[in-house]
Amino acid sequence: QVQLRESGGGSVQAGGSLRLSCAASITRSCFCMAWFRQAPGKERERVASIDCDVITNYGDSVKGRFTLSKDKASNTLYLQMNSLKPEDTAMYYCAAEIWERVCPPPDYEFTNWGQGTQVTVSS
Repeated sequence: QVQLRESGGGSVQAGGSLRLSCAASITRSCFCMAWFRQAPGKERERVASIDCDVITNYGDSVKGRFTLSKDKASNTLYLQMNSLKPEDTAMYYCAAEIWERVCPPPDYEFTNWGQGTQVTVSS
């Protein structure tokens, strides 16, 4: 059973920064981790993902502003969010999937989810 525990959300003004953390309780050494977000009235969006080989992928809307990293020893995923915009306001969810060495395709429904953490960016 995979457990994901997120932290680090909050409120910030536009241009500010936040860092989200996701601690994963998982026994497998190779798995995909990702951050998703969902704003009210919008579809869930995959923000960034990291695979077994520590290769990261980012959504177009966050490229150049968000940085994903992972502490393999503790299975903790970090999302550093800089230059935040009001449109980044959403509930952010950590997800994990035991897949191949790469992460699942963008439209794949992950199996394991955290409880979510709210990020609010004011203008």
